[in-house]
Amino acid sequence: MNLAETGDGPTKRIDEDHQQEWIAFVKVLLVLPGVLEAQLLRDCDLTLLGYMILARLADTPNETLRMSQIAMMANGSLPRTSQAISRLEDRGWVRRTVISGRGQGRRFTTASLTEAGRAHLARATPEHTALVHRLVIEPAGDQFSALGSVAQHIVEALGLPAGPGPN
Repeated sequence: MNLAETGDGPTKRIDEDHQQEWIAFVKVLLVLPGVLEAQLLRDCDLTLLGYMILARLADTPNETLRMSQIAMMANGSLPRTSQAISRLEDRGWVRRTVISGRGQGRRFTTASLTEAGRAHLARATPEHTALVHRLVIEPAGDQFSALGSVAQHIVEALGLPAGPGPN
């Protein structure tokens, strides 16, 4: 099932055994992104999406991705992704380049991590990683790998790409 599909069968209710777990999960979905973003904004003037874009660029061989790949990674539209990249570009952390297709007349835009972006990511990562450890990894303890596996199954059920996407 992807986000646009609905089930054809009767609606299943969440049973009492799962109600508390579901409520806790929804709280995490609603609160955790804001807490992570608040830390990033306070400490390094960076949104969570901006951080994820810089980190993804840093993980690619040429520190460059097509805008469409970034949008897919961020599960966002190209306009939303373009706005995020514009903010990063205004700060000198990312550089956009328009690439003309070879013989096909196609054009696409790439975003590349700059030296300043790499340095800013390096400054932002220790505090952000410490918060992720404190709020997610440590509470999950030995179940963190299972949590990641469940998250991957949910990503697949939503019809989203399972991995970070092609480089």
